[in-house]
Amino acid sequence: MAIRMGVGFGRFPFESMKTFRRWLDACEEGGIDSIWQSDRILSREPYHEPLTLLSVIAGATERLKIGMNAVVLGFRDPVNFARQCASLDVLSEGRLLPVVGVGRGTSPEWHRTGRTPKARGARANEALEIITRLWTEERVTFEGEFYQVRDATICPQPVQQPIPLWIGGSRAAAIRRTVRFGTGWLAPLQSPEDAGKAVVAIKAEANAQGRRIPDDHYGASILYRLQAGDVDESFGSDQPAEVREALARVTVVGDAEAILDRVRTYHALGIDKFVAIPLANSEAEVVEQTRLLDREVIPALASID
Repeated sequence: MAIRMGVGFGRFPFESMKTFRRWLDACEEGGIDSIWQSDRILSREPYHEPLTLLSVIAGATERLKIGMNAVVLGFRDPVNFARQCASLDVLSEGRLLPVVGVGRGTSPEWHRTGRTPKARGARANEALEIITRLWTEERVTFEGEFYQVRDATICPQPVQQPIPLWIGGSRAAAIRRTVRFGTGWLAPLQSPEDAGKAVVAIKAEANAQGRRIPDDHYGASILYRLQAGDVDESFGSDQPAEVREALARVTVVGDAEAILDRVRTYHALGIDKFVAIPLANSEAEVVEQTRLLDREVIPALASID
């Protein structure tokens, strides 16, 4: 089973679009599997809206998959989100990897945007039913507690059928949601051991529901820094303590073998898709860290079994 590794970021690390385009060209020409953009609703740092940025990436590349890590459904209208994803999947010729979650209940964005995190799981379930049905059905009518659509149709529908919808989260409700609506699962910021427990739970739930998540549709994120240089200690410094602790659990600093060891640990627990997030202090370091990943880590993934 092939292990795949993409590159992701949250805060946009590039100062110029020229450098960004050169970086995309290098990713496209190398062995990087995919590009991922994290979702951040409000920020004093440059966090691009994921679908907008991914559309730019899709237009500048032909091979790379494009993913979101992960969109919080409570801040999205399900019909518009379904339509955006379908259009992007068509325009990228079937390269979209949508990933969604319910978000942290303690996130300040809820209050700052006049929303409530209460019942966010139930809202997400209704939204996912609407989204997944719009992607496959000609006419959709849904009457829920939070959302209603009547005789709704979107066109075009996604090229990928089914589109590889991945779900985030590891609590019991997220496990059930993954199996009910998803075709894959992306771990939150979790250690290999915790992510492995979630994989076991998802497979058990899939058996209970009579569904199957493909074995190669389980993923995790790794923050990494290859070779010399000080780590960007400001990464995640604006996040709550619980998030900073989670970031520390998925951070690897060292040589290529250190990253490969971490990949082997995740792989042994059933995870084969990775989003590698470079810890860098400048756009030049992002370019260099990606180059090192592509040259020293990606080729060695094929030897892991």
